[in-house]
Amino acid sequence: MRPAVAVRGLTRSFGGHIAVHPTDLELAPGTLTGLLGPNGAGKSTLMRMMIGLVPPDAGSCTVAGAELRGDGTAVRRRVTYAPGELALYGELTARRHMAWFQRGRGRDALARGLELLRRLGLPLDRRVGAFSHGMKRLLLVAAALAPDVPVRILDEPTEGLDPSRRGEVLDLLRGEVARGTTILLSSHHLGEVEEGCDRVLFLREGALVDTDAADAARRRVRRALRLRFAGEPSPADLEEVFGNLAKVRVEGSLVHLLLPSEDPRPVLERIANAPTLPMPTSVRFGELSLTDLYGEIYGTEAV
Repeated sequence: MRPAVAVRGLTRSFGGHIAVHPTDLELAPGTLTGLLGPNGAGKSTLMRMMIGLVPPDAGSCTVAGAELRGDGTAVRRRVTYAPGELALYGELTARRHMAWFQRGRGRDALARGLELLRRLGLPLDRRVGAFSHGMKRLLLVAAALAPDVPVRILDEPTEGLDPSRRGEVLDLLRGEVARGTTILLSSHHLGEVEEGCDRVLFLREGALVDTDAADAARRRVRRALRLRFAGEPSPADLEEVFGNLAKVRVEGSLVHLLLPSEDPRPVLERIANAPTLPMPTSVRFGELSLTDLYGEIYGTEAV
């Protein structure tokens, strides 16, 4: 099957600094791919090169059969893009802004965009300048999902959204994929990418991380337990409760545990039965920050 997106050797430098090293990448039709990495990893630059907004220094890209040439117009007819920045016209209402976004896309795209705004609960006739950060983000997402195109490239589409809103966006994306759309999204939220994506890629300092190393780090995520206490627990209490059962790192009232398996119950039972250790105020399992993730991938100390 011919890939929906094929990237061959795309690279870009700014002022002698390599922002994106030569990158090869293929996206299969009807898949949702997550691109993870900290700020400055090159995610946005790579995405912008793929659609011609940033000219590459070298390499090629084909999107839905269109080759990246010139200013990328042929590619952008087949793809929608949601930028990470919230650069909107505050004096326009959401309805007028959607019409501006869909100019040249046809009436169906505008109708679909307005339907998505209603579904997401955004007031159509309120000026965008009065919107919260999250509402502006949802407006960009709706605009990118409105046209009927085979590929969508979304830069941080859930940034600034609360968990319930992030879930709504992921549901919309999964619905798009079910219809055969190919989606590439970037994110800082490892958990949502793990949950929603068919494939996860990791970018660090402009280079894709080795797939095997990334998979090992993802398995590590499923053994991470984080406990928040009202105050900082004593090292003696932590040693008494956990001993050699888990690897422990303490940051004030936050305790990071790396468990020997994906079953947290033995550790949670010890906490519940510990006579001196107070009960945690919050418990989070199966999550790992990107800092910790890269510590695992590149062999530095992290839990």
